[in-house]
Amino acid sequence: MFKFVFLINPISGGGQGKVIHQYLPEIMESMGFTADQWKADFTKRDGMEQQILEALSSTETLIAVGGDGTVSSVLSVMINSEYTKTVKIGLIPLGTGNDLARVLNLYKPYVDKGLLFLVRRLLTAPSQPFDIWKVNGKTAFANYFSGGIDARIAHDFNLDRSTGAIKSCSVIANKLHYVRRFFADRNYKLKPAKLNYVTEDGMNRWRDISGYRTVIVGNIPSFASGSNPFYKSNMADGLLEIVCVCNIVQFLLGIALGTVPVLGNLLKKYFLKSRKAKSITFDLAEDEFLQLDGEDLSGKVGKKVTIEYACKIQILALGK
Repeated sequence: MFKFVFLINPISGGGQGKVIHQYLPEIMESMGFTADQWKADFTKRDGMEQQILEALSSTETLIAVGGDGTVSSVLSVMINSEYTKTVKIGLIPLGTGNDLARVLNLYKPYVDKGLLFLVRRLLTAPSQPFDIWKVNGKTAFANYFSGGIDARIAHDFNLDRSTGAIKSCSVIANKLHYVRRFFADRNYKLKPAKLNYVTEDGMNRWRDISGYRTVIVGNIPSFASGSNPFYKSNMADGLLEIVCVCNIVQFLLGIALGTVPVLGNLLKKYFLKSRKAKSITFDLAEDEFLQLDGEDLSGKVGKKVTIEYACKIQILALGK
């Protein structure tokens, strides 16, 4: 049994995963870990589910090295396994948004002080409880789910990346391309759509959100590379936050001011009107644009999307 297993996405961060894989032996040796106490593997496109299961079965702590999508892949396998109560999860952030790493206080130390500092802190960090949800009974949802303009932007961004329209792999270039996609897609609105949700006190509510700019469901207090449109979000309370955005002014204010002390809370409570839910069902157009934890979900889930609580796991986090 290994103390740590690192699953590394080799293409995340413009290939930074390969650099981390190269330096890990030196880092682990400097911390006193012997070669039989840890291992590191690159993620495989084919057979990744089995690779994750094998990693979960052979370690006390599985560390995903990559973006939010890499973590989502690990969690989707984990919640349908027996390892939710026995294996801790860690993250080394290499993606574009890195929203989960931001709220776990992992992103800034990595950017400011580098890989060596983060790995040393992460391997000795305490764990904390963290809610995981299921989309349509199988796919893990850890960060956020959305449909509308932001999902359209994510879809077009991923399409541009897959077709070679994005020439650079750097995080800065990716973010600049996201801005360009926003201006190109700024007029997009939700197609015919309905939202049903169960409130914190067990009441069933529904809402017609046809023509809205976006609907965002959050499990963590971070969205779209660090903005926070959610009011008093808690990652371990068994509740999700829902924000229905009816116009582009709301959307931009939520992105720009959501993290501002006092003003941001007033905006989220009274203007964006963030709501809490125990479970959620969407009735959507078959071709609606959707994203889950930053990954394009368009055309992959059908017209009905159900989000339900799955379990709690233990995830490594640094203090502020």
